[in-house]
Amino acid sequence: MDTLALRPRHVAEIDPGLVPASLWTREYLALCERTPGSAPLALALSRPDGTASVHRTRTLPPGAGFDTLNRTHVERTVKFLLWARGGDTLRLAGPHAAHFAKLLAELYRPGGERAFDADFVRKLFDRLPSFLACAEADLPAESASHLPLGRNLDGCRIGFDLGGSDRKCAAVIDGKVVFSEEIKWDPYFQQDPRYQFDGIVHSLELAARHLPRVDAIGGSAAGVYINNTVRAASLFRGITDPQVFETRVKPMFLEIAKRWPGTPFEVINDGDVTALAASMSLNRNSVLGIAMGTSVAAGYVDTHGNLTNWLSELAFVPVDYRPGGPADEWSGDLGCGVQYFSQQGVGRLLPLAGIPMPAGMKLPEQLEELQKLMKAGDPRARKVYDAIGIAFGYALAHFADFYRYDCLLIMGRVTSGEGGSVIIDKARQVLHDEFPGLRIDLVVPDEKDKRHGQAIAAASLPKSRR
Repeated sequence: MDTLALRPRHVAEIDPGLVPASLWTREYLALCERTPGSAPLALALSRPDGTASVHRTRTLPPGAGFDTLNRTHVERTVKFLLWARGGDTLRLAGPHAAHFAKLLAELYRPGGERAFDADFVRKLFDRLPSFLACAEADLPAESASHLPLGRNLDGCRIGFDLGGSDRKCAAVIDGKVVFSEEIKWDPYFQQDPRYQFDGIVHSLELAARHLPRVDAIGGSAAGVYINNTVRAASLFRGITDPQVFETRVKPMFLEIAKRWPGTPFEVINDGDVTALAASMSLNRNSVLGIAMGTSVAAGYVDTHGNLTNWLSELAFVPVDYRPGGPADEWSGDLGCGVQYFSQQGVGRLLPLAGIPMPAGMKLPEQLEELQKLMKAGDPRARKVYDAIGIAFGYALAHFADFYRYDCLLIMGRVTSGEGGSVIIDKARQVLHDEFPGLRIDLVVPDEKDKRHGQAIAAASLPKSRR
């Protein structure tokens, strides 16, 4: 058996081939329940700092015609865990653990099918991922670092946010934004990191001019940051020389912080700040924040209101299991979130909806044209937003297998305007019709929170020394 028979209740007219990971997994696990020889499989992902998470699932018996289904389920699930939670060592426990550990080791070896993902792990943790079969008793205990960041609003602060198409800065006094500015930039393929360095410093100095003093600086940026060092970030994709990355990109924020000696400085993933902003604004925990912009920014505030050390890089997690699905331009993998919930996803769907764009037009401008067509009532534009919303609804159910959340904050330029309402309405319909047991509130920030919520949350990251 190589395929599962899925019957989605919602199918996008312009993207009918979508095979939602949530539906596929549901059908796969149902097949496990009725197939003799199926067995539990525990996947424990740990980091060098000792933190770990455990995800439990089931698999069909190896062989017996189930190898293709097993490979899809285990490989896609592990990829999700690596990008959502992060870690360098995966221990597998269960009757068939050794079989799947061998499969994963082959996929993630240098030159293997998942070499891009393996190299990402190496960049974060300074070693390639390893896959070890073990006994249930040898699995690590679940633990996560709860980051003591955020909700500090005292004093004079700078908040900044670095995206792929613009950088934002704000001056904040006792939780009130007294100045904010948004500046367009194009950092993705710059080969000299001086471009990013100068741009960030310019924004910070701009905000500082509107404060009597600077007590703390907090920021968010696309990518993974550990102790204010850049480990992996799309903002620096153009820097391909490892030596330049190591000496000039990795310590960039440490160097920038020296311009304000003694001032607390924190930079973290932009998705985490999005989730923190939602938690602060709504006074709720168990929040997953997703921003559909140049890429897919995501972050998570847990059931206790804490940020964690999870990666939440949902741009790279699999959400569509169709063979031959759309490929991510960076990793080359198929069916990952960035091709559905970002400006790249919009660019992919426009021709499918019969909306031609001039050759060479950049993705932000393509999105602007789509928004104009939607405002003018063009039915083709509606089809694009329908497709995004349907895929999003199914993806939210899949995310619920890995995150404990009951509040979803949705932001980003793709969700601006009338099209954003269509995305949310469609996602709600999918959740209601396909997953009635899930209770997830989809929340859109008001205009004040859109303008200032992220800046305030970012500025609140460090504790002031005053």
